[in-house]
Amino acid sequence: MAASHMLFCFWVLLLFMNNAAGETRHYKFNVEYHNVTRLCHTRTVLTVNRRFPGPQLVAREGDRVIVKVVNHIANNVTIHWHGVRQLTTGWSDGPSYITQCPIQANQSYIYNFTITGQRGTLWWHAHISWLRVSIYGPIIILPKRNESYPFAKPDKEVTIMLGEWFNSDPEAIISQALQTGAGPNVSDAYTINGYPGPLYNCSSKDTYKLKVKPGKTYLLRLINAALNDELFFSIANHTVTVVEGDAVYTKPFVTDKLLITPGQTTNVLLKTKPEFPNATFLMAARPYVTGQGTFDNSTTVGILEYEHPSHHNHKSSKNLTIIQPVLPPINATGFVVNFTGKFRSLGNAKYPANVPKTVDKKFFFTVGLGTNPCPKNTTCQGPNNSSKFAASVNNVSFQLPTIAILQAYYFGQNGVYTTDFPTQPLIPFNYTGTAPNNTNVMNGTRAVVLPFNTSVELVMQDTSILGAESHPLHLHGYNFFIVGQGFGNYDPNKDPLKFNLVDPMERNTASVPAGGWVAIRFFADNPGAWFMHCHLDVHTSWGLRMTWIVLDGPGPNQKLQPPPSDLPQC
Repeated sequence: MAASHMLFCFWVLLLFMNNAAGETRHYKFNVEYHNVTRLCHTRTVLTVNRRFPGPQLVAREGDRVIVKVVNHIANNVTIHWHGVRQLTTGWSDGPSYITQCPIQANQSYIYNFTITGQRGTLWWHAHISWLRVSIYGPIIILPKRNESYPFAKPDKEVTIMLGEWFNSDPEAIISQALQTGAGPNVSDAYTINGYPGPLYNCSSKDTYKLKVKPGKTYLLRLINAALNDELFFSIANHTVTVVEGDAVYTKPFVTDKLLITPGQTTNVLLKTKPEFPNATFLMAARPYVTGQGTFDNSTTVGILEYEHPSHHNHKSSKNLTIIQPVLPPINATGFVVNFTGKFRSLGNAKYPANVPKTVDKKFFFTVGLGTNPCPKNTTCQGPNNSSKFAASVNNVSFQLPTIAILQAYYFGQNGVYTTDFPTQPLIPFNYTGTAPNNTNVMNGTRAVVLPFNTSVELVMQDTSILGAESHPLHLHGYNFFIVGQGFGNYDPNKDPLKFNLVDPMERNTASVPAGGWVAIRFFADNPGAWFMHCHLDVHTSWGLRMTWIVLDGPGPNQKLQPPPSDLPQC
């Protein structure tokens, strides 16, 4: 009896250990050409596994994920697992020339990482030039086995990815813009799960349709994969309950309209109407615009279609009333600030908000646009037709090196980057007032070095140079807490008194408000080289990006792992 009892205990322990350790999940991503037709334009699109959007990656919290990426196209490529912490596995983070050299044509690379302490919706995308316009897909991290959501289990889960469609080659667009110094041509449509919808010319068949049943609860995993636009989203005559942002549970709140910036994810619960409503409801997304440049002023639409309880004796869906949602005006900054202010971390015993209460290092970064002078004997089409558009952090426009920063750091290669990134503006000015006459930026490959586990406070301040604008900033390798935000110039004496250090929202991407500031805090507990950049790709291309280098800690699990043997070479 004792022996069988011991054997039973052994099996229970083994089962527990397996549950705790998680599984290993293998994926193969073939980066391939694929012909896609939208708006009567057929274009050769860069895809993963010939799918647009790409395949979903599903794992549980605690799982190890191994993705073999094989490059079958002429372009160099990398894949970034947006929002995955990559604890000590920076080699798998993916931004080109930051953590790795790109995967060249006919080469492959294996991304190998463990999902630790995260569950919810994230996403993956290409991280070189503008390739992510079509190389993207969802990451769905389920709770550990025998764990549940902190809300009632939904009847069904649905992923909705918002994106952009260009009739012409986006690589040619950004290449030309960088050459001339002008703003790039804008997209021709927004998309819902790859489909523009019926409001565009030659597009009525390319409409996303979500079929639902009355009286059910749907978990919608919303992802903004658009290249250059923050987007409003709404479903006509329906409210949703926000329960998660960037794979962090929130205190639930109800809304009929959402704003999602590029890079962000938002999980919402949609409760359908109790009876068949005799109507079809449109879901729609269109841009929130703060800048002065041109933009794609259009709306993508999908259909929320109720399944009739009996398929007999009812109107065909063609005869049903179509109800359209009301979206905020394109410049509704008031709505945006009110909406983002509603996000609060769940902050309970199981999912605490471990916000740094004290700060070791404070940083103040200006973010915004600027100019580079026109090269001699050339004409430029940027501001005043005499310069090129640029963008910067603390007036440093970041230049990508030709060797990955993480490689240079790990192997001690000199001359790739410097560690003198300014911790505050070198020349203070009235950031949101009249812009200075000299709008030129400095160019360089500079980084900030942080000792392991430093508690960091970073205030990011928008500037009015070439127009105040909202900037969704994404930090790789980390989540951070949004402890405060406001309009005008940040006041270091008064504004910290209003910081939320109890239940601030924890995210990986947050917007610096147009003509305002945002304050974030995080512990630098993940060694490696971590990219931080605006997730409007045009601004990233112009240089609104920088790198944090976090040193190893003393413990065995606090050190950057050695590079894998198949790490691509430049």
